[in-house]
Amino acid sequence: MTDIINLSRRDFLKTGAIMGTSLLLGFYMPIDSEGKAKVTSKTFSPNAFIRIGSDDTITLIINKSEMGQGVYTSLPMLIAEELECELSKIKIQPAPVNPIYNHTEWGAIQGTGGSSSVRSCWDQLRKAGAAARLMLINAASQIWKVDPSECRAEKGFIIHEKSKKRLSFGSLVEKASTVEPPNNIVLKSPDTFKVIGKPTKHLDTKEKVNGKAIFGIDVKVPGMLTALVARPPVFGAKVKSYNAENAMKVNGVMHIIQIPSGVAVVAKDFWSAYNGRGALDIKWDVGENSKLSTDELKITYSRLANTEGLIAKKDGEAKEQFKKAHKKITAEYEVPYLSHSPMETLNCLIDYKEDRAYIWTGTQMQTLDRNAAASILNLDPQKVFLYTTYLGGGFGRRANPHSDFVSEAAHIAKELKKPVKVIWSRQDDIKGGYYRPMYYHKISAGLDEKGNLNSWLHTIVGQSIVKGTPFEQALTKNGIDKTSTEGAHDIPYEIPNIHVDLHSPNVNIPVLWWRSVGHSHTAFVVESFIDEAAHLAKKDPYEFRKNLLKNQPKYLSVLELAAEKAGWKNSLEKGKGRGIAVHKSFGSYVAQVAEVSLDRSGKLKVSKVICAIDCGRVINPSTVEAQMESGIVFGLSAALFGSITIKDGMVEQSNFHDYQILTMKDMPKVEVYIVKSNETPQGVGEPGVPPIAPAICNAIFSLTGKRIRKLPINLNELKIT
Repeated sequence: MTDIINLSRRDFLKTGAIMGTSLLLGFYMPIDSEGKAKVTSKTFSPNAFIRIGSDDTITLIINKSEMGQGVYTSLPMLIAEELECELSKIKIQPAPVNPIYNHTEWGAIQGTGGSSSVRSCWDQLRKAGAAARLMLINAASQIWKVDPSECRAEKGFIIHEKSKKRLSFGSLVEKASTVEPPNNIVLKSPDTFKVIGKPTKHLDTKEKVNGKAIFGIDVKVPGMLTALVARPPVFGAKVKSYNAENAMKVNGVMHIIQIPSGVAVVAKDFWSAYNGRGALDIKWDVGENSKLSTDELKITYSRLANTEGLIAKKDGEAKEQFKKAHKKITAEYEVPYLSHSPMETLNCLIDYKEDRAYIWTGTQMQTLDRNAAASILNLDPQKVFLYTTYLGGGFGRRANPHSDFVSEAAHIAKELKKPVKVIWSRQDDIKGGYYRPMYYHKISAGLDEKGNLNSWLHTIVGQSIVKGTPFEQALTKNGIDKTSTEGAHDIPYEIPNIHVDLHSPNVNIPVLWWRSVGHSHTAFVVESFIDEAAHLAKKDPYEFRKNLLKNQPKYLSVLELAAEKAGWKNSLEKGKGRGIAVHKSFGSYVAQVAEVSLDRSGKLKVSKVICAIDCGRVINPSTVEAQMESGIVFGLSAALFGSITIKDGMVEQSNFHDYQILTMKDMPKVEVYIVKSNETPQGVGEPGVPPIAPAICNAIFSLTGKRIRKLPINLNELKIT
C-alpha cells in the first residue's frame, strides 16, 4: 500500500503544474518542458482521472470516498460509457489530495458528502472518458493513415469501420500520449447508453466479501504502534493531572503522551493500549458542563420555542392569519441527539518522517484532514500524503471539519516520530464523539372554512452544525444556519402565509452533520404535522397532500407512485395502520408509505415500506434501490431506538446494547420504485432517510389514534396497548 501511495503522489509531484486544458475541467496533463504531452511506453494519462496501461488495464483515479454507497461502481460506469471499455477492466485508485480533485460544487475542498458524488462528477468524468476515447481514436487513425471519423471505440479497442482493423487501447498508449487533447468534446446521446442506466452489481463486493478490501482499520506498516486516547468524561473538561505508573506496567505499553484531546496510551497492539488506558489515573477539571443534561436543555429549548427567533422564511402574514383561522392546531415536537455509529470505528495511521508524513485513513474530507495534520506536524501540506482507504460507514462522522481523529494521530506521531495508528472504540465514539443535534420544534397551522391551510408558523430550536467551520459562510445567511432549517424553510406545500424562524443556542456538545442533515428532523416534523392538519380538516392525508402539491409535479409523481404501489385506496386488514410522507432532499424527491401493526405484547412492528424516488437520471438502478433500503434501515433505527442523552455532562449510552440499531428480525419488507427521468442525476445516499420516521408515526396514528411527537417512538408513554 505504501508503494501505491508513493507512486500516485510522486507522479503528480513530478508532472507538476495543473494545466488548464480545453476541457475546462482543470485536468492535469503530463507535460514535458516544451508543454507537450509526455510519451511513455507504459501508460497513457489523458487527464487527471484516467490511466491506460500498455497491458490494457484502465485505472480510474476517484476523488470520492467509498463507504458502501457504491461510488466505486457508479463513477466507473460514467467512464466506461464514454471511453467505450468494459466495466470489468477498470481498476480503482483513490485520488491523492490535489486541487485537481476538489469537489466541483464545494470550492477549494476535496471531499465526499451531501449525496453529491454522482451529480458533481456527472459531466466531469464523462468528459474525461470521452476525451481519452477521442485521443485514442486519433492515435489509431494516425497509425492507419485514415480519417478519425472512420474509426470508433468499442470494448477497449479502436476499430476502423472499412477495413475492420482493430487496435487495443493498450497498444495505443505510446502514440496516444503524443496526441493533443480535443478542443471540443461531444458526449454520447443518452439513447446510445450501454452502461449508464443498467442494473450493475457493485464492483467491490467480491473483495469486501473475501476480506481483501483494505479499510483504514486494516492498514499496517512496519514498526507501527497503536494508540488509544483517554478523553474527558464531560464535554469541555481538561486534564488536571494524571499518573501513568500503573499504565506503564501493562505488558506492551510503551508511551504515555498528553495531547490536546486527552491522554494517549501507545502500545504494541490494540489490547495492550486498551488495558493500559484502563489503568491510567486521570484527574479531570470538569468545568462548567458537569451539570449539563438533556432534560435541562429540553426546558431551555421549550422556552425558546415560544419566542421568535431569526426569520428563515416569511411569506404573507402568517401570525395575523393564524389568529383569524376557522380551525387551529399547535404542536411541539422533539428529536434527540444521535450518534453516527458507523460499523468501522474511527481510526487514522500516520507515519511521520521529519520532512514528510504519510496518512492512511477512511475520510470524507481529504483536504481538511490533510491540512490539519500538516499544520500540527509543521509541514508543507504538499509534504503530507493522504491515502483514502475504504470507509466502513461514514454517515457524516468521517466528514468532520474539525478533523478530530486525524488531528489526534498527528499530535501523537509528532511526539513519537514513529508510525502510529489511533483507534477509537465503539464506546469512545458514542460517549465522546460528534452528534446530530437535539432539536425542539413548535409548529402551528390555521385552516379556513373549507379546510384549506391558510397559515403555517414553525419555530426550530437547535445547535448550529456549521458555526466555527470552514463551511459557516457558505451555509449561513442572515445568521441562519441553513442546514438547521432545510426542509422547513422550503416546504413545497401551497400555503399562502408561512413563517419559519430559528434559534441556535450555544451548547458545549460537539455536533456534526448526520445522514440527511437538517432533513432528518424537519421532515419528521413537517410531514407529521401535515397529517395533523389533514385530520383537523377531516381529509384523507394523501389527498390533502395532493391538493397542496398540485403545482409541484415532481412531488406529485413520487407521492402518487408510492400511494398506487401501496394500494392506498384499498382498505387494510384489521390491526394494521398505514402512513404516508413525501420529502425532497439533496435534489431527489422521495415518498414512502409504511404499514405497521402491534403484536400481542404491544410491540410495534413495521411490516412493509413502499418507497418511490425521482433522483434524475439513474446511473445504476441497483445502487438506487440499495441506498433507499439503506436509508430506510438507518432512519428506522433512529425512529425506533436512537437517542443520546446527557446527564451531569456525560453521555449515558456506550454501545449497541443501549444505543440500538435495527436487527434483521425487525426489518420490514421494502419495495423501491424509480421514476424515470432524463434530468441531471441527484443524490441517493441520504434522501431515503427523512420520510421514514413521519411515515411510521402517521401509520401509528391511523392504527391507534395517538400522535407521536417525540423520537424515538415510545408507545408506553402514550399508553398504547
